[in-house]
Amino acid sequence: MSIDIIEGSLDGTGLQIGIVMSRFNAWAGEGLLEACKAELLKLGVREEDISLMTVPGALEIPFALQRLASTDNYDALIAIGTVIRGETYHFELVSNESAAGIMQVSLDFDIPVANAVLTVETEEQARTRLVEKGTDAARVAVEMGNISNEFDYDFEEEEEF
Repeated sequence: MSIDIIEGSLDGTGLQIGIVMSRFNAWAGEGLLEACKAELLKLGVREEDISLMTVPGALEIPFALQRLASTDNYDALIAIGTVIRGETYHFELVSNESAAGIMQVSLDFDIPVANAVLTVETEEQARTRLVEKGTDAARVAVEMGNISNEFDYDFEEEEEF
């Protein structure tokens, strides 16, 4: 007996990708976006098949993702932002709640969401991670978008007997 292996392709041809980017720590968001967009294009996603929505901060990302997901126009979504630790508990709140909201959108709307919201201690840490995290987010979105498209399954139909 052999195992049926399901793998996602890194061929982005024909995929529609939605990106939500936080404007807080804009320099970091722009760096993440630049790396992400470059990788998406390298993987075959056409520029006209990429949509970008900007929001004030990381806590607003899940709501914007939810709006994009509700359109059924996208094969995958990407969340981009940077949260840098300050001197208060606010860092933990923003980091945890934005990550939970991003995951909730993915599961509630049955759409892959690549989480490229950096949570770092310092600006220096953010700067060293921008290209890698942006590139990884693009690869995750394309691979998971392709995996999702392999399954033509309507969860709502299952509930109807």
